Amino acid sequence: MDRVKDKVAIVTGGALGIGQAACVLLAREGATVAVTDILDDKGMEVVHEIEAVGGTAAYWHLNVAKEAEVEKVFKGVKERFGKIDVLVNNAGISGVNKPTDEITEQEWDHLMSVNVKGVFFCTKHAIPYMKTNGKGSIINLSSIYGIVGGADVPPYHASKGAVRLMTKNDALLYAPHNIRVNSIHPGYIWTPMVEKFLHDSSLDVEEFRKTINSKHPIGSMGEPNDIGWAIVYLASEEAKFVTGSELVIDGGYTAQ
Repeated sequence: MDRVKDKVAIVTGGALGIGQAACVLLAREGATVAVTDILDDKGMEVVHEIEAVGGTAAYWHLNVAKEAEVEKVFKGVKERFGKIDVLVNNAGISGVNKPTDEITEQEWDHLMSVNVKGVFFCTKHAIPYMKTNGKGSIINLSSIYGIVGGADVPPYHASKGAVRLMTKNDALLYAPHNIRVNSIHPGYIWTPMVEKFLHDSSLDVEEFRKTINSKHPIGSMGEPNDIGWAIVYLASEEAKFVTGSELVIDGGYTAQ
């Protein structure tokens, strides 16, 4: 119950799915959690869930694509909780599912503003607080689609590939400050984002799940906690020698 005791963690996109799991599990293991999202009601539900079992958390509205908001929120977290030890860059969107030659500039830029620029802004404004601490852990949520292709969602693939390399470069830049930077690459995880993707694509949910399950050697899609526990590990001192790494959690999908 104390793997991240006394640490202060910011989780972006913390209201649903992997972000929600990260918030709840970090709090369960002793962290004070800043839940951030644009879904205010859902974000507050996560805070109440944490507080109901004796954890400590607070909610901030945050659009990671707006640097002024990131700067203000991070300053607010520092003022309320005293420090920032862990940043989980989880906020992201799936974007449009069209071939590259049919995607508009606006559609491309909208996804990049969240998935790439958001990681940049949050990392930029967390680093000074971590330097003050003398240590820190930044955990970037990439994807197996940041490593392999899938013949779909081109902007999403590009953004997650960018996050993968940003992670490695920042790991090198900030290693002298004892700030670790790692990426997690989930495979298919059953989250609200996946559900929305299916709805927007007019695909049959049950048929999709059967098809995707069959592609995983482990036999099924993953769950948010499968990623949440990895986040706890990378946030903890158990991972003190881990930086610049990419942790693939995909039920064997990319091992084939």
